Amino acid sequence: MNIIILGPQGSGKGTQARLLSEKFGLFYLESGDFLREIAKKDKEVNEIINVQGKLLPDEQTFSLIKNYLEEKAPLATNLLFDGYPRSVKQYQLLKDWLIQKSQKIDIAFLLEISEEESIRRLSARRVCEKDGKVWNLITNPPPSDECSCGGNLIQRPDDTLEKIKVRLSEYRKTTEPLVSLLEKENLLIKINGERPIEVIFHDLVNYVK
Repeated sequence: MNIIILGPQGSGKGTQARLLSEKFGLFYLESGDFLREIAKKDKEVNEIINVQGKLLPDEQTFSLIKNYLEEKAPLATNLLFDGYPRSVKQYQLLKDWLIQKSQKIDIAFLLEISEEESIRRLSARRVCEKDGKVWNLITNPPPSDECSCGGNLIQRPDDTLEKIKVRLSEYRKTTEPLVSLLEKENLLIKINGERPIEVIFHDLVNYVK
């Protein structure tokens, strides 16, 4: 089974995606973390996603992801895409690649939260400098002022208010048409993302089963 999890920044899709991948043994691809790793070595990618807080062009994003999957998951089965595809173009590119592998997307979840809640959550997100673990001072607070590993917690450069608003605007512009398409293809299931983590996860598990 191949799954897509969509949602605005701060919706908790990363948390739910990791839980689902562990529960069902899925190959997990989180597009944000994946691209940020590439940005550490690629100045162009870094400028776009970290400095400007924008999205990479669709073809460029797909090319990077396809090359990664061809190496790590060449059969294209039991994949879980977190935050990807973000646009109709990205979805079509992914869909065509899956068809070449005799595979398809089986289900797409959309975690829905308000823009106000997105801003509130993202402003409270912190990342461990040591192991990269993500915490949230509201929804998933660390055990103390430090990460559980003892590392310092910092705010990501793209989690400032100005850049959050840019990202949410880009999300609405690029993802809403994709949501409409997935609905037409009877693949989309909308989930209330403003509930407790365990309640949302229970719903997702039931749908997957």
